[in-house]
Amino acid sequence: MPSLNLVLVEPQIPQNTGNIARTCAATGARLHLVGPMGFSVDDRKLKRAGLDYWHYLDINYYQGLEDFFSRTSGNYYYFSTKARQVHSDVSYPDESYLLFGREDAGLPEELLFSHPQRCVRIPMQPGLRSLNLSNSAAIAAYEVLRQWGYPALQNSGRLTKFNWEDYHE
Repeated sequence: MPSLNLVLVEPQIPQNTGNIARTCAATGARLHLVGPMGFSVDDRKLKRAGLDYWHYLDINYYQGLEDFFSRTSGNYYYFSTKARQVHSDVSYPDESYLLFGREDAGLPEELLFSHPQRCVRIPMQPGLRSLNLSNSAAIAAYEVLRQWGYPALQNSGRLTKFNWEDYHE
């Protein structure tokens, strides 16, 4: 199964990180938290946002970007409102790492400038700063998974009181 990795660089808001942790649990993506963070990992708000999904997670922690890059290898994609290419125009290979910057500043510009072909953006209305971090991570993760055919994910639902096979138009 292909490997998807969501990387949060210096996240500041525990609820965003908790929501992204829940997305990782639901999709099977690995979560990478690059410090320094604006909260403690035992923060009540972080745990609450992730609900009871924490035991489903594969989480890795790093002291900073240098530590992250020294301990990982793969295909890095930098999500930023400053990027020129649209996230859905990129083909994501196995072992993709989707990096997102801190809520108030994004990723460091020198990192973006060094990798222009790997910088992507999610389109939105002009004049707005950005989408919410947890929404952006979910949009990005599901685009990659869509391209991969949603490997190992349940693709159909089940009603509790009815049977879909009994439905006739």
